[in-house]
Amino acid sequence: MKKTIYLLCTFIGLSAATASSQKKAFAIEDLYKVRAVGAPALSPDGMHVAFTVTNYDLAKGKTMTDIYVMNPDGQNKKQITTTGKGNSNPTWTNDSKSLYYTSSASGNTQVYQYTFANNQSKKITDFSMGVNDPVLSPDNKLIAFSSEVYPECGANSKKNALTDSLATNGPVQAYVADKLLFRHWTDYAAGKASHIIMYNLEANTYTDLTPDKFVSPIFMLGGGIGYSFSPDSKELCYVSNHDEHPEASTNADLFLVSVTGGEAVNITSGNKAWDGSPTYSPDGKYIAYRKQLIPGYESDLFRLALYNRQTKETNIISESFDNWVNDYKWNADSRSIYFQGEVQGHQPLYKIDIASKKISPVSGEKSIFSFDLDKKGYLYYSANTTGKPTELYRFKLPNNTKVSQLTAYNEELENTVDIRPADTMWVAGADGKKLEVFIVKPHNFDPNKKYPLILNVHGGPQSQWMNSFRGDWQVYPGAGYVLAYANPHGSTGYGQEYTREISGDWGGKPFTDLMKVTDALANLSYVDSTRMGAMGWSYGGYMMNWFQAKTKRFKCLASMMGLYDLRSMWGTTEEIWFPNFDLQGQPWNSDLYKKFSPSEYVKNFATPTLIITGQLDFRVSYTQSIQYFSTLQTLNIPSRLIILKNDGHWPSNVKSMPLYYNAHLDWFHKYLGGEPAPYDVDKMVKNQTFNDK
Repeated sequence: MKKTIYLLCTFIGLSAATASSQKKAFAIEDLYKVRAVGAPALSPDGMHVAFTVTNYDLAKGKTMTDIYVMNPDGQNKKQITTTGKGNSNPTWTNDSKSLYYTSSASGNTQVYQYTFANNQSKKITDFSMGVNDPVLSPDNKLIAFSSEVYPECGANSKKNALTDSLATNGPVQAYVADKLLFRHWTDYAAGKASHIIMYNLEANTYTDLTPDKFVSPIFMLGGGIGYSFSPDSKELCYVSNHDEHPEASTNADLFLVSVTGGEAVNITSGNKAWDGSPTYSPDGKYIAYRKQLIPGYESDLFRLALYNRQTKETNIISESFDNWVNDYKWNADSRSIYFQGEVQGHQPLYKIDIASKKISPVSGEKSIFSFDLDKKGYLYYSANTTGKPTELYRFKLPNNTKVSQLTAYNEELENTVDIRPADTMWVAGADGKKLEVFIVKPHNFDPNKKYPLILNVHGGPQSQWMNSFRGDWQVYPGAGYVLAYANPHGSTGYGQEYTREISGDWGGKPFTDLMKVTDALANLSYVDSTRMGAMGWSYGGYMMNWFQAKTKRFKCLASMMGLYDLRSMWGTTEEIWFPNFDLQGQPWNSDLYKKFSPSEYVKNFATPTLIITGQLDFRVSYTQSIQYFSTLQTLNIPSRLIILKNDGHWPSNVKSMPLYYNAHLDWFHKYLGGEPAPYDVDKMVKNQTFNDK
């Protein structure tokens, strides 16, 4: 019997290897053939599912997104928009006869309505400052949205022709600031602030519900809508930070305001940490929201809490769950909530019972990115793995039965291109605690050969690498490299204590973890330990610079948007609460800025390094990379600097990321000996497709 099983496994393994060898290796251009499938939105009658599909035109540097509708079983797919101009956010009317969506077809983003009776769309809003994140009221009479407005003008904001003229054509181009957080992410405030605007569909009027100096809703990295309607459509709950120094505070609160406007009431003023992501229960009894407890700590545990609208009391219901709660949805009966949780390199779904606070796993080990529920007991969701791009699926609740794939937009690509899966390895890291490492083997992998290795370190630093589809996991294995990505101390998904331990210890336990991971990878029979490189972005870029200071294990490094001199970083980042907490103070009262700054260890520098940064990066100023490059050049250490002119902390996916990948392949080929880069980097930079907006 054992022999039979062995032979069967061998046959299956050979069949998989043969199938892989018959496909072409994954290349940069293949990444832009992937069709990105968006979140499912169920119609109220349960008869249709709306979703988005995004296509890319690499040659033109364009992204095109349209809306599709299908039956719940995946049949009868229909494309209902064709412009490709940012058509997104499909929202059903309560009669299921039409849906609202946003589009930039007419210029700046506005709300449109598609009616199924005549298969036509019409523009609904015409707000001069543009529309973001529209939410339809339950009675279908109102649309709440956010927009960057001039606070003194509110809903009557117009583009300031004089200011715009001076900014582009006049003799003086300047920004004036009297307070911090005058710029954020990639943009200067320039006198504007995000406000919540209420549009009355019947009266065709706009009302500014947050007519003050504060940003409402607050910016949320990774997305999410910061406001929600009550079931009776009379009230809005939204998120805002009213502290005098929002650049140094995470004290976001929940506010209640009438849909007609008026004074807002703060319902979470007792908590000086972050409160956000509000959603009313269908019966109107509760407002669910995510809550943190430690002021100033943006990576504190995200808990699920309830605000009782009758008693005004709050209650945390997810204390037994020691990982971050992400997106969530109420069950129709208001007795339970489904939520995503970050757990050991995945993002599965859970169900929490309101009365008992009992948490039950729902999806099993999956990386789920969006989901919706119907009244028949089906859960619809988008998911992917390292070796399979995103598609839509559904299964029958409560036991994850009858899983079916509803879309197959990437089937042709999967059949012709070798999209590599990930293996998992656990390594004993700092303090003996095991950490998870994902490994992607190269195209046409031969266990009897040795391959060069690339170790990829994640940013955050409080985040997790997941068993999910990502360009890095395919482009480098397609070029002949073993690609490894690990979750050292500071990663989410392995308990909050593990996440917290990186704060105040940037170059400590995480570095020890990664060195032990490197040891384990070097000992793999198929890894050439003499040809190992490393790369990282943001905190991962910092770790590359820390590698430069502390180890000579790697033949080359690639540092993207990395921190080099921690003292000067403090004064140039816009969200000062982050270094204040993670480095335990400011440069003049915390020794950590010196202890963990790569710039303090220049005498150890020796490793060739590729440096990539964005000129509009306000989170980690591009001057950090210039300082690093100046040092390496002065020391005659081989180095290359690429500054992306129009990009911030996250480069443009279509315009700049092709250069990013090609520059890495060029650098790794030079020092590690993998496949050569397909394009000449200097020519790509000169090509306006990659250099201009």
